[in-house]
Formats: sequence, C-alpha cells, structure tokens
Amino acid sequence: MGERPGIRPGIRPGIRRAKAAQTEAALKAAARREFAERGYLNTKITDITATAGRAAGSFYQHFASKEELLAALLADMGRQAGAAFDGDHPPHDLTDPAQLRAHLAVAWGVMRDNRPVMNALLESALAAGPASGMLWERLTADTSVLREHLEYLRDQGHPLPGDPALIAAAIGGMLSMLAYALLPASPGPAAPDAAAAGEPADPDAQILDTLTGLLLHGLAGPATEPAG
Repeated sequence: MGERPGIRPGIRPGIRRAKAAQTEAALKAAARREFAERGYLNTKITDITATAGRAAGSFYQHFASKEELLAALLADMGRQAGAAFDGDHPPHDLTDPAQLRAHLAVAWGVMRDNRPVMNALLESALAAGPASGMLWERLTADTSVLREHLEYLRDQGHPLPGDPALIAAAIGGMLSMLAYALLPASPGPAAPDAAAAGEPADPDAQILDTLTGLLLHGLAGPATEPAG
C-alpha cells in the first residue's frame, strides 16, 4: 500500500516535539547537576550532554551556547516566580508587611529551588567583570516586578528613599547575596526537636521576618506610639 501524497515516513510531529522537549529538559537538569558539582565556569557542554545521556550534537539543537542555556534556566526561574502571583492583580502595596513578606518569600523560595543556577549566574557575572555591566543588567531585569510595585507607590504619592529601579536592584542584590551565603546552612524547616536543641524552628521564617522588618523600617526601627 503506497504512501499518501504529502505524508513523509518517519516520526510523527507530535512525537518529535515530545522527544525534543524531553531532551531539552534532560539537558537543563544535567546542567543544574554539573553546575552544582563543578561550577559554571568549569562545566563543559560535553559534561552536560554526558550527564543527560544525550549525544554531544544534540545540545546545539536546543541551545547555541552554554550562556544561552543559562539564560533559559534563568527564564524558568522567572516563570516560577511569576506563577506565585496572579498576573491580573494590581501592583501590590509593599508598605504592607504581609504583602512585602510574601514577595520576599517567593524570591527566597525560587533561589532555594535553583541554587545551582544562582551560583552559575554569579560566576558568569563575576567572570565578565564590572565593566561589562552584566550584573547590573541582571539585577534590573530580575527585579522589574519590584520596580513596578515601587513606581506604583510613588505614583500614589508615597515618598520613596530614591529611584524605584535603584531601590529594587538594591533589594535584589541584598537578597541574592544573602541567599548565596546562607542557603547552604538553612536547609528548610528544622526537625520537631530542633527547638529543644536551641535551634530556630524555621530558619527561613527568621530570615524573612528580619528582611521584612529591615526593608519596612530601616535602622530607625518602627515608629513608636507616644505614651499617654
């Protein structure tokens, strides 16, 4: 029985797309493992394909370079963070402690889930050097949602200590560096007997509460009600 006109033998398009998606996911997962074990700069593309169990040439069917793969992993982090909030909501009021803490918690959770990517981003930015402007570009891009919320506050007449883009980048820089320093030592909620051992029941909660208070009140601390 002959082939129908216009139909070529081989893998059906749906199956081909599914296999391509599986390969891309395998390459991303392998990159995360390799970045965690070797560091971004020491990881070769062949290390990634070997760990993924794919042919070396398959990498270039999905990514033009290791830098493009890192950008794709960063985009995945952005989607993870964006999924935590309804895209139709109006700008949040970051002067509200609960809303500010919720935003910090999302960012902290994304950083925790993607520590190998965070390390790789820092390595690549430091290797490029300050003259490249890469770190500032990433800070401003990654904190665009914070900037929009701060612009909303400014437009509502709320006084800000500076330019919204600079404030957002400062918050992002503080949070990312703190995560880089503390995440290895804060694996998440402690065991039930942690309190008996003198350890905080939830190190993440302590960190988020501290950051929320610092950003809301600064070093001056919360305003106190006059005695009367």
